Amino acid sequence: MNTELSVLPKAKYLLSTFFLTCSFSAFSQQLVPLTYQDYMDKVTKGNLEYAAEQLNVQVSEAEIVAAKVFNDPNLAATYYYNENNSLQMGEGFEFELSKTFSFGKRSAGIALANNQKELTEAVLADYFRNLRAAATVSYLEALKQEELYRVKQESYNDFRQLAVSDSIRFVLGKIKELDATQSKLEAGIMYNELLQAKVELYNAFADLNLLTGSAENTALYQPNASMKLEPRLFILSSLVSTAVDNRTDVIVARKNSQLASGELLVTRRERNTDIDVSLGLSKNARVYNDEAPAPPFTGISAGLSIPLKFSNFNKGAVKAAQFREQQAEVQYQQVQLQVQTEVMQAYRSYLSLAEQLKRFENDMLDKAKEVLEGKRYSHQRGEVSLLEVLDAQRTYNDVKVQYIETLFNYCVAVVELEKSAGIWDVNLQ
Repeated sequence: MNTELSVLPKAKYLLSTFFLTCSFSAFSQQLVPLTYQDYMDKVTKGNLEYAAEQLNVQVSEAEIVAAKVFNDPNLAATYYYNENNSLQMGEGFEFELSKTFSFGKRSAGIALANNQKELTEAVLADYFRNLRAAATVSYLEALKQEELYRVKQESYNDFRQLAVSDSIRFVLGKIKELDATQSKLEAGIMYNELLQAKVELYNAFADLNLLTGSAENTALYQPNASMKLEPRLFILSSLVSTAVDNRTDVIVARKNSQLASGELLVTRRERNTDIDVSLGLSKNARVYNDEAPAPPFTGISAGLSIPLKFSNFNKGAVKAAQFREQQAEVQYQQVQLQVQTEVMQAYRSYLSLAEQLKRFENDMLDKAKEVLEGKRYSHQRGEVSLLEVLDAQRTYNDVKVQYIETLFNYCVAVVELEKSAGIWDVNLQ
């Protein structure tokens, strides 16, 4: 009877340990696998900010049409009544058609609108260059969080089994209750870490929905690819040359310089003299006044109005446009220099991370795993303490997490290097 009573608390302790095996289901959203290529297609077609930027091109096209408009003609009508009833001076009316002719202003405006459209297209291309890189990094981030979650899950499952094993050993009287309690406590801590890792994982999935413009709240996109990029050979001089010639923000700076030149031309053309040409027709009725009788007659008039452009002595607007042109050219040169610097920095980062990744993949992971398995086996035989197993587990987790982070940073370095060089052949399988 006393033996049964002493065994009963141990059985309850063992049962409470088995509860650690229960899985959680706090995340009810459906996961939809998505390859990298399908994901990028969805980003291109569905990203709302990119769609808004595309409208700027349509706006610039409409402004070209608006720039092609001609000056409107003016039609004036006049009626006069010269006391026809009392003095019998007759009455009459006049019609005048006039138009202002501007020389060179319309063509300069059209050229400026075309430059603005080219600039807008270059800005859109640069926006997509940055969006493509950011979307790829978010996809890699989701892959990284999946790998980190697997590390936490593996550690928790292994330690949960260890806690169950220690509980059985405690019931059998092979170890002390304190050792079994510590195993259970460590498993609980790892379970909490697993919960937090899943939160971060689902938040990374949610970022993919945001970038693809998906408003679905019951499903999340899950990356269906490996966080691996094939080794490649980059030549720094070729990267710099390609970036300076073809990178979209360099093209934007170049187009902005051309736009400033177009604005200077418009400013100069605005100083051209406008000419007003008019053509009039008047009709006068018969005058019956005894003092100055007159027959009815029709008059035709033509006029030419040329303003005196004294305002052209003020060249402030022209000088301001010239300074803006010089400023745009200096900014273009600055962008070229900045691009060269960015490519060299990205190249150095890529080389460093490639070397770090190689060291991890050689033997660091295998050695850490070998030490952990040896400590677990020795602990089951009672040769080492739980503390040594914990140290080996943490070391293995740290090495694996560092490897995942390094692999992620290496992939990001490739993305950043190609983004900075103005090239793109990134593909995750």
